[in-house]
Amino acid sequence: MSDSPYVIKALDESTWSDFADLVERNGGIFGGCWCMGFHPEAADKGVSVDEKRERKRLRVRAATAHAALVFEGDLCVGWCQFGPPQELTRIKSRAAYERTGGGSPDWRIACCYVDKGRRRQGVARAALGGALELIATLGGGTVEGYPEAADAVPAGFLFNGALSTYEQLGFARDRPIGKHRWVMTKTVEPL
Repeated sequence: MSDSPYVIKALDESTWSDFADLVERNGGIFGGCWCMGFHPEAADKGVSVDEKRERKRLRVRAATAHAALVFEGDLCVGWCQFGPPQELTRIKSRAAYERTGGGSPDWRIACCYVDKGRRRQGVARAALGGALELIATLGGGTVEGYPEAADAVPAGFLFNGALSTYEQLGFARDRPIGKHRWVMTKTVEPL
């Protein structure tokens, strides 16, 4: 994304502290989720915020957590979480998703987050574009996302991203799985 003021880096051990700083600056994100809500262990009840942080750190160390981090200078200002379906087993509107069919994608886009005070500045688009670039370097394939219409959901609750952002980056609408939520798909060629 050469015209972007942002730099994309993969979430890994070298960028963990930048990611953790963003999460901590924003109160743990979505009530202390630490972007664990789509991993299989999110079904575990009674897990503390500190435990979620540690579980995420362990996933990053084991390379079983993927995200495109968006940097403005040295500051991480957003991310887009992605991964294979076995890494991100939990999705919103799952019953409708399963009922309406379709094969399993190679990759899922699970969560997008933009730092408070930086929304509507292209961070989410940079994050999603960065995730697609990282997916290409990991072999490409079919990518699914589950965004909602931005005019139907407050910006702070668009954790799957905005429908319009996906469309701008070439995703196609596959099928609705909620009043405002869609399955969007795109094939990413490997690099």
